[in-house]
Amino acid sequence: MTMRFDRANDELREVKITRGYTEMTPGSVLIEMGRTRVLCTVSLDEDVPLWMKRSGAGWVTAEYSMLPGASPQRVRRSSVSGGRTKEIQRLIGRSLRAAVDMKAMGALTARIDCDVLQADGGTRTASITGAWIALADAFDVWVEKGQMESSPIKTNIAAISAGVLDGVPMLDLQYTEDVAADVDSNIVMTGDGRLIEVQGTAEGEPYTREQLDVMLDYAASGIETLVRMQNESRQ
Repeated sequence: MTMRFDRANDELREVKITRGYTEMTPGSVLIEMGRTRVLCTVSLDEDVPLWMKRSGAGWVTAEYSMLPGASPQRVRRSSVSGGRTKEIQRLIGRSLRAAVDMKAMGALTARIDCDVLQADGGTRTASITGAWIALADAFDVWVEKGQMESSPIKTNIAAISAGVLDGVPMLDLQYTEDVAADVDSNIVMTGDGRLIEVQGTAEGEPYTREQLDVMLDYAASGIETLVRMQNESRQ
């Protein structure tokens, strides 16, 4: 049976959250999960996409990128997002939209930028967890400035990866585990434990319902911890 030497199979990597990491946007967070480091920033625009002009509601959208030195093999800069990048951006955007009352937000657009400074697995899930804090902070700044009556945040959102390696379910995979895993999954949940997204793919040996249940249990526990850390960071 595969066992980790540095932590239990259901244990998160060390998590560090630094709010206000940059000064030019109302919300910015550096989130570190093990050796993965993602800078999440949020800008608010007094405008919405054309197709939303008459709705009276706001919008939340996201961009994601890996900086050239984020991995051992240099990532090329590109003005065109590839398929993987677009899929991650959409995941981040729809995950964070679940946190917001769009009508209460008003005709504003929250633009989330997640830039991976260093990648060691779980970059998309770290992006979601960190971006929620940056988004909540950005709304609070606008409330303090009188540009918004109250924050439209209605729930926490956090995410974590899980997988199956040599038949053993594990939480929060680092890169060496991720590339060797038979199953790779990403789970996004609300602060009260409701599921937003479950992505799970068998890269090698198909997995069982029992293994899926274990991964979901691990994820629920891990996300509960991350939500607590989100809230503690903002106190």
